[in-house]
Amino acid sequence: MTRTILSCLDDHARNHPGATAYAAKESGEWRLSTWAEFRAQVETVGRALIALGLQPGDTVGILGFNRPEWTITCLGTMAAGGSPVGIYQTCSPKQVGYILQHAESRVVVVENEEQWQKVHEVRDELPALEHVVVMRGSQIPDVLGWDAFLDRGHESEGAALEERRGAIRGDQLASLIYTSGTTGTPKGVMLSHSNLVETARIADSLHGLGTEDSTLSYLPLAHIAEQMISVYLAIYSGFAVYYAESIDKLADNLREVKPTIFFGVPRVWERIHATVTGKLQTAPALRRRLATWSLDVGRRATMRRLEGGVPGGLLALQARLADKLVLSRVRDLLGLSRARLCASGAAPIRRDVLDFFASLGLVIYEVYGLSETSGPGTWNNPRRAKLGTVGPALPEVELEIAEDGEVLFKGPNVFLGYFRDPESTAEALEDGWFHTGDVGELDADGFLSITGRKKELIITSGGKNIAPTGIEAELKRIDLVGEAVVIGDARRFVSALITLEEEAAARFAAEHGGDTAALHESDQVRRALQEGVDGVNANLARVESVREFRVLPRSFSVDEGELTPTLKLRRREIEENWAELIEEMYG
Repeated sequence: MTRTILSCLDDHARNHPGATAYAAKESGEWRLSTWAEFRAQVETVGRALIALGLQPGDTVGILGFNRPEWTITCLGTMAAGGSPVGIYQTCSPKQVGYILQHAESRVVVVENEEQWQKVHEVRDELPALEHVVVMRGSQIPDVLGWDAFLDRGHESEGAALEERRGAIRGDQLASLIYTSGTTGTPKGVMLSHSNLVETARIADSLHGLGTEDSTLSYLPLAHIAEQMISVYLAIYSGFAVYYAESIDKLADNLREVKPTIFFGVPRVWERIHATVTGKLQTAPALRRRLATWSLDVGRRATMRRLEGGVPGGLLALQARLADKLVLSRVRDLLGLSRARLCASGAAPIRRDVLDFFASLGLVIYEVYGLSETSGPGTWNNPRRAKLGTVGPALPEVELEIAEDGEVLFKGPNVFLGYFRDPESTAEALEDGWFHTGDVGELDADGFLSITGRKKELIITSGGKNIAPTGIEAELKRIDLVGEAVVIGDARRFVSALITLEEEAAARFAAEHGGDTAALHESDQVRRALQEGVDGVNANLARVESVREFRVLPRSFSVDEGELTPTLKLRRREIEENWAELIEEMYG
């Protein structure tokens, strides 16, 4: 039988059936489920889908927040010979309709009535859709409830499921990942069973994960990064997945679970960093000095380890004292006292944030990849890490930089192509090489740095090419800045839209007076930001310098279309939403 994530699940159910596979909160308590229970649930859902008429090659939409039913449906669909299609819970009815229609889904599983309403609103536009199932805890008239859905599986024969599982091939479509759409219409990325299991195998070999490990699942499971870690890598390596109650409960759940594995997009790490540094700045002077000393010692000790050495002599003694007095306490308050694999991906992360967590003894291993590379393409790891880069290529994965600077990948993690889109497939895949669209540089040691995106390069009216992401990263290092978007395409100079970081803005208002909600109009804020921008400009070429900026009255928003569900910037929508302010800068 072909090695798949499903066969890995079988292995765990057979070899340690009573070990914890996943956990979810019920009535305020974490309820643990075993590998044997997990496998049985997947089989039941697979049989239920067959009973509903699912055929090999069909797709099943999944719309909702992270919870066991999401993963069980995903795997049950694969077991029945179909392909799951994750949909972001923040998608509008129109976006939900587009994905279900494009994927030709015959079944969709929704979390609750709110998500069902999105499907209901576009139901007439979905001729292929035959069944809607709602997850446990919700009852909707004329919609198949979760328990009734499972009853279909309990009542059906298992022979058909076993036959379909036995027919699975490694090169067969396993999962459809719809890109979050920073530009244009989302495309359906086709990942094979081999893509998923081989990528999980390689990732496991880098980090040495196992049954003693655990993770907290909270980022959208429709995104390949969370899906790879919380579904495929978890099953391959055998670690437990704890499903967060909600994004709002993330901090509480972290402290309760204390996971050994924690993945965050840069914005999550940056918020934790802002919270801790904000509290340090308002601490009594003596405590603040002790914390500053401890963080400096922790940073030097961690950097020594990253360089391949071991802190010795006075540094070793100082490191033990700093850890006992401050660093271990901060890690415990954050819920990261047991963390041994911290990772960041999906967007660039600020170097000062990496340095801060290194000071706490927590190395954030940056990872770079796309849906088309099954998640990771490069990954810093305990054996090879260099802060400020996204790491070396995964073992067994080839990485090249094209003449125009584009990053190219070839290997077992590279996707099959785009669903029902041969033109885009031919454009992205050439002789097995995937053209990422990202621009990067390799250093002498083989570590990759992403410098921009080909389609996001700014070309000024003077014909100068400028990569905005590096400038934006520097602007975000200014204490008051939450997000920064560089403007300048076909313009005579570079400008920026800036949002205020909430914690820093609150501190500024407390120190200088004034209404936090009106800080974007404050002359004091403008002067503080101008000083920071001047500092950034001092290290830029004249043509790259930010000559004008405007402070926005609010943060960028998913609801306003300015951020993807994974919090990436949608530049076109941002420029459209703030067109009047942009024109004012160039007036």
